[in-house]
Amino acid sequence: MVMPRMPERVIKAIFLFVICGLVVFPFIGVISTSLAKPEEVVGSGGFVLFPTQGIDLSAYRSIFAGGTVTQALLVSTFITTVGTAIALLLTCTLGWALSRRGTIGNKALLLLVLVSLLFNPGLIPMYLTVQQFGLLDTLWAVIVPTCVSAFNVIVVRAFFVGLPGEVIDSARIDGATEWKLFWHIGLPLSKAVVAVIGLFYGVGYWNSFFSALLYLDDSSLWPLQLVLRTYVVNGVEIGGQDLGVGQEILPPQTSIQMAILMISIIPILCVYPFIQRHFAKGVLTGAVKG
Repeated sequence: MVMPRMPERVIKAIFLFVICGLVVFPFIGVISTSLAKPEEVVGSGGFVLFPTQGIDLSAYRSIFAGGTVTQALLVSTFITTVGTAIALLLTCTLGWALSRRGTIGNKALLLLVLVSLLFNPGLIPMYLTVQQFGLLDTLWAVIVPTCVSAFNVIVVRAFFVGLPGEVIDSARIDGATEWKLFWHIGLPLSKAVVAVIGLFYGVGYWNSFFSALLYLDDSSLWPLQLVLRTYVVNGVEIGGQDLGVGQEILPPQTSIQMAILMISIIPILCVYPFIQRHFAKGVLTGAVKG
């Protein structure tokens, strides 16, 4: 490959620098506004790029005082943890079953998965189904309808199909059952794709906003993203009774909103670096094989 000429490299560097600046600039503003002192936030019109009067954690202390935001954070943690575990279990077992060509009804089940990938059931039928099963106003209404993704099943199946057949045959000769093949050979050899699919499910459940908006009327069951929409996007004022603190010690509304926004971003930022190295192996390899 021929190295690009110096002018081209300089133009690319400038372009990437500008793009990174456009991404990083508002993020720094969100962090700074959430940490700036109340008088500085008020004096700057609600947006602080770099706090010059010191750091104040009153906004974070307010949202962690046991009010609405704390409850929503616990709900989102439960939805993400339980939902991701169930989704991984169902996706991996279904992908393994579809990868075994001798399974009864394999082709019909695979066709059903592909059809569900191409055709969406629609909003009203999905709502009626959730209502029929009695899941309305429960956290299972957010977890169950999205616990199996056809795309993720296809990726996992493709990865399982590409596993060395000699290893599976030798284990079967030694008397391993299908479950032992799955738990002791399939899963250990597919840690990369499981990690990537788990990240996809985890991010989806953590950001589950629309499902909660449709199925949850009880505000005590709202996840963090729905609280974020209410107080940040819609601009509803947060009172002391919502946060569990006194109105006299309440920080500026902008500081609280930026703190809620940071709380909704930080978990994904903490998990993503540990999964990133599996992306190429987990998704590309699984998508090419089979």
